[in-house]
Amino acid sequence: MTATLPTIKLLETPTTSAWVEQALGDLDTILLDHSHCERKAAGVALNLMFRYPSSEKLVRALTAIAQEELTHFEQVNQWLERRGIPLRALTPPPYGAGLKAQIRRHEPERMLDGLLISALIEARSHERLGLLGQHCPEPELARFYRGLMASEARHYGAYWVLATHYFERSEVEARLSALALVESELLATLHPEPRIHS
Repeated sequence: MTATLPTIKLLETPTTSAWVEQALGDLDTILLDHSHCERKAAGVALNLMFRYPSSEKLVRALTAIAQEELTHFEQVNQWLERRGIPLRALTPPPYGAGLKAQIRRHEPERMLDGLLISALIEARSHERLGLLGQHCPEPELARFYRGLMASEARHYGAYWVLATHYFERSEVEARLSALALVESELLATLHPEPRIHS
């Protein structure tokens, strides 16, 4: 199987066909993990709003993102209900914790890293939901994933725009390059169980 999508801006390396095959082999687990991802994405947007309440442009942009992520959370949960999949915890892959560990502790670097890591996660989500939409053998579920792609692209674009609003473009690009390498390395070894970010 060839995992073919246009190269996603921000990402250092594309997703492998091995991930696509693993994901398609257990779509129920992928849907459950997707639910967790949407909930976490809403939480990340809210946490950034609480951390930087005087950053007006950030608050406006992330309010919209948090609302949309919660809508997606509900939509994925409807799919879980239709398939008789109960909500339950999943062992997380090292991806999220590995990226979070890259966030520098002091401001303003912490703000920049938070925005760029969110952008990278959303860019990877955009890519992988697109691959599911392209290869999923269930037409209705494939349409659902394709329908989410545009919003994920909007989200990673919004985080990128916020980063370049609050920081010099050269600083943003240099830090993004370093973080994108880490993001790619975290995905170099396939997690034993299918996850959206594994």
